[in-house]
Amino acid sequence: MNAMVKRRVHVAAAAIISADGRQVLLARRPSNVDQGGLWEFPGGKLAPYETGLEALKRELHEELGVEIRRAQPLIRIHHEYADKHVLLDVWQVHDFAGEPFGREGQAVRWVPMQELHGYPFPAANLPILRAVMLPSEYLISADEDDDDVFLERLERAMREDSVRLVQLRAKNLDDDAYVRRAEKALALCRRYEARLMLNGEPHLLERVDADGIHLTSQRLMSLERRPVGDDKWLAASTHDHGQLVQAQRIGCDFVTLSPLRTTPSHPEVAPIGWHDFQRLVEHAGMPVFALGGMTRHDANHARAVGAQGIASIRDFWR
Repeated sequence: MNAMVKRRVHVAAAAIISADGRQVLLARRPSNVDQGGLWEFPGGKLAPYETGLEALKRELHEELGVEIRRAQPLIRIHHEYADKHVLLDVWQVHDFAGEPFGREGQAVRWVPMQELHGYPFPAANLPILRAVMLPSEYLISADEDDDDVFLERLERAMREDSVRLVQLRAKNLDDDAYVRRAEKALALCRRYEARLMLNGEPHLLERVDADGIHLTSQRLMSLERRPVGDDKWLAASTHDHGQLVQAQRIGCDFVTLSPLRTTPSHPEVAPIGWHDFQRLVEHAGMPVFALGGMTRHDANHARAVGAQGIASIRDFWR
């Protein structure tokens, strides 16, 4: 007997961000529909021959009474339910006209970013939470022997470039020196409301209360389960489909995927290129930062092909 062919549902959804960037708009599903009572990012199914953005504009006008002025791709999520395959085509909306309200009688609410985890969502929406809470730029620090030089460059990136996600990478330091630098970096990140990821073993979080751990690809592939609690972020470096699958399997919150271009540090490694990068990201199931020769001039292109944004050392570490 042939397996049941699941119906495919293509949905456009919006992460509508408040003017100050601190809140996102949620809508509650009516109690008489599938997964009723859960909260979601507003949107709806595509009509025949509609693009994702066309459907989003129509749905937000019908549901919330707002007009989209500017939106950009955020993330695409493929999710398997028992009876259907759902593709969520999610857009980030910063610029819109009108005051949102439930035109169809549904509850809508502006929710602070840090409170999103307190709301029940359909399972397919969970990766969107990560994408909404992450910025579009991920700074990876360069090796610096002098702590003062390191802190000066880190603060400049946060003060002048508004970097809000930092990976402390310091292969030149032993564990004790790394922890001392991490404590200083964490204090600085807290001043600028930035998140700090430690590049190293998960046990480092027992010594430094940073926001999470960034795993090397080798360490990622050695794990059987998520090595940190849900109260911390887990990220990893990935380079191919198998590593992306492993990152999803152990519950990574986001990853970098590299090298998109040939880099001076690894000229012998063949670049992924934009086409294959987009193909890999499409089914990653989590936010992916493009890494390898990236600059801020690439940010919009990266978002257009499905990336969360760009990660870089050279473009941020000046």
